Amino acid sequence: MSDTPATTLHELNLYQRYFDLVASGQKTIEVRVKYPKLEGMEAGDLIRFRVKGTDQTCLVRVLRVAEYTSFTDLLDSEGPARVNPASTREEQLTNIRAIYGPEKEALGALAIQIQLTTQDA
Repeated sequence: MSDTPATTLHELNLYQRYFDLVASGQKTIEVRVKYPKLEGMEAGDLIRFRVKGTDQTCLVRVLRVAEYTSFTDLLDSEGPARVNPASTREEQLTNIRAIYGPEKEALGALAIQIQLTTQDA
């Protein structure tokens, strides 16, 4: 019998443009609102990202989860290039806030540091 806790697998959807950056290893920080379903996500967990409506998936390992009060604080602390190397900080704020309105941002922002993995899950 092992004392090692089981790895949690999270299933999350991504827009194609962000999926491509994750799958290529360029995007190392995923931004999410602190929804209750993400409570307890921690280093060592796995995330299977899927492009909604397709069979495209990629598997990443969570290296770290950091909590911020706003998307601005998150980008300033984590660095915009790690969140989306293809967009400026201002473009990223606009894009993130188009996905998540002010009522969602008020829940808090999560920076999830990820690394591609070849592990099956």
